[in-house]
Amino acid sequence: MIQVRSLVKRYGDLLALDHFDLNVQKGEIFGLLGPNGSGKTTAINCMLSLLKYGKGEVHLFGEPMSSDNYALKRRIGVVMQNVAVFNELTVIENIDYFCGLYVPDKAKRRQLVDEAVEFTGLGDFRKFLPKKLSGGLLRRLNIACGIAHKPELIFLDEPTVAVDPQSRNHILEGIRELNRNGATIVYTSHYMEEVEQLCTRIMIMSGGKAVATGTKEELKAMIRTGEKMTAEIYDLPANVLKEIQKLDGTFSADYTDNLLTVRYTAGSHALIPVLDILRRNNVGVGRVFSEPPTLNDVFLEITGKELKD
Repeated sequence: MIQVRSLVKRYGDLLALDHFDLNVQKGEIFGLLGPNGSGKTTAINCMLSLLKYGKGEVHLFGEPMSSDNYALKRRIGVVMQNVAVFNELTVIENIDYFCGLYVPDKAKRRQLVDEAVEFTGLGDFRKFLPKKLSGGLLRRLNIACGIAHKPELIFLDEPTVAVDPQSRNHILEGIRELNRNGATIVYTSHYMEEVEQLCTRIMIMSGGKAVATGTKEELKAMIRTGEKMTAEIYDLPANVLKEIQKLDGTFSADYTDNLLTVRYTAGSHALIPVLDILRRNNVGVGRVFSEPPTLNDVFLEITGKELKD
């Protein structure tokens, strides 16, 4: 569905894409995960020929993509992170306008617009102007405008930024439904929990290049870090922390702001030995949490950075 080879994009001295490669198969929800500035949006804009790039190749549906390849563009839906609607038009008028860029037949377009309104849950807001909508509803309108023409390939660039939990859940379920209906989706986010929930395969980006690609299970298998334990402790003596750090299977142990965080190597389970050390040294413990490795752990180990804004 998408083949990108050795894409290079510069903004002056800044190398935004560094020989970037991407392969997306039909029917996937493919996640591009990384903090702001990692190159996600630039990569999408280059794939859509909205930006010129210095080197590389982009093929969509097996054909070279170019700015004047309108036949390909009719098969693509785009929902960018910045809401792009007309403030002077109502909800229904906005969707009809954007759908009309691809579907000239009015009767067919009317049906598609109605389906997009129902799909995004905007039925009660058909005659509202965008300025009357909440942030979450405005995001839904943005999505409706991008998918009304029933595209086969959809690019969703951070569609849940700054929305309420109800709208976020509605948007995520809508993305699953689009995929079940046959759409291939490229989904960018720096919210790792969304990517873990949605995506069949994930690429972690940093510095304009892919640092790791695979399913979430494959990505987690690439790192040494395994389970992580977090314990609330009012006062942890330095000698006790050192004892925990020396435990077999302990990858790292840190104590900051009354929180002990212990990361184990993959396959190790040191929760009981850690609690034994704390009990033996009469260290009071509050709540204790244990969780498997996350995509943030993958990103942290591979890049040395936290996966945050």
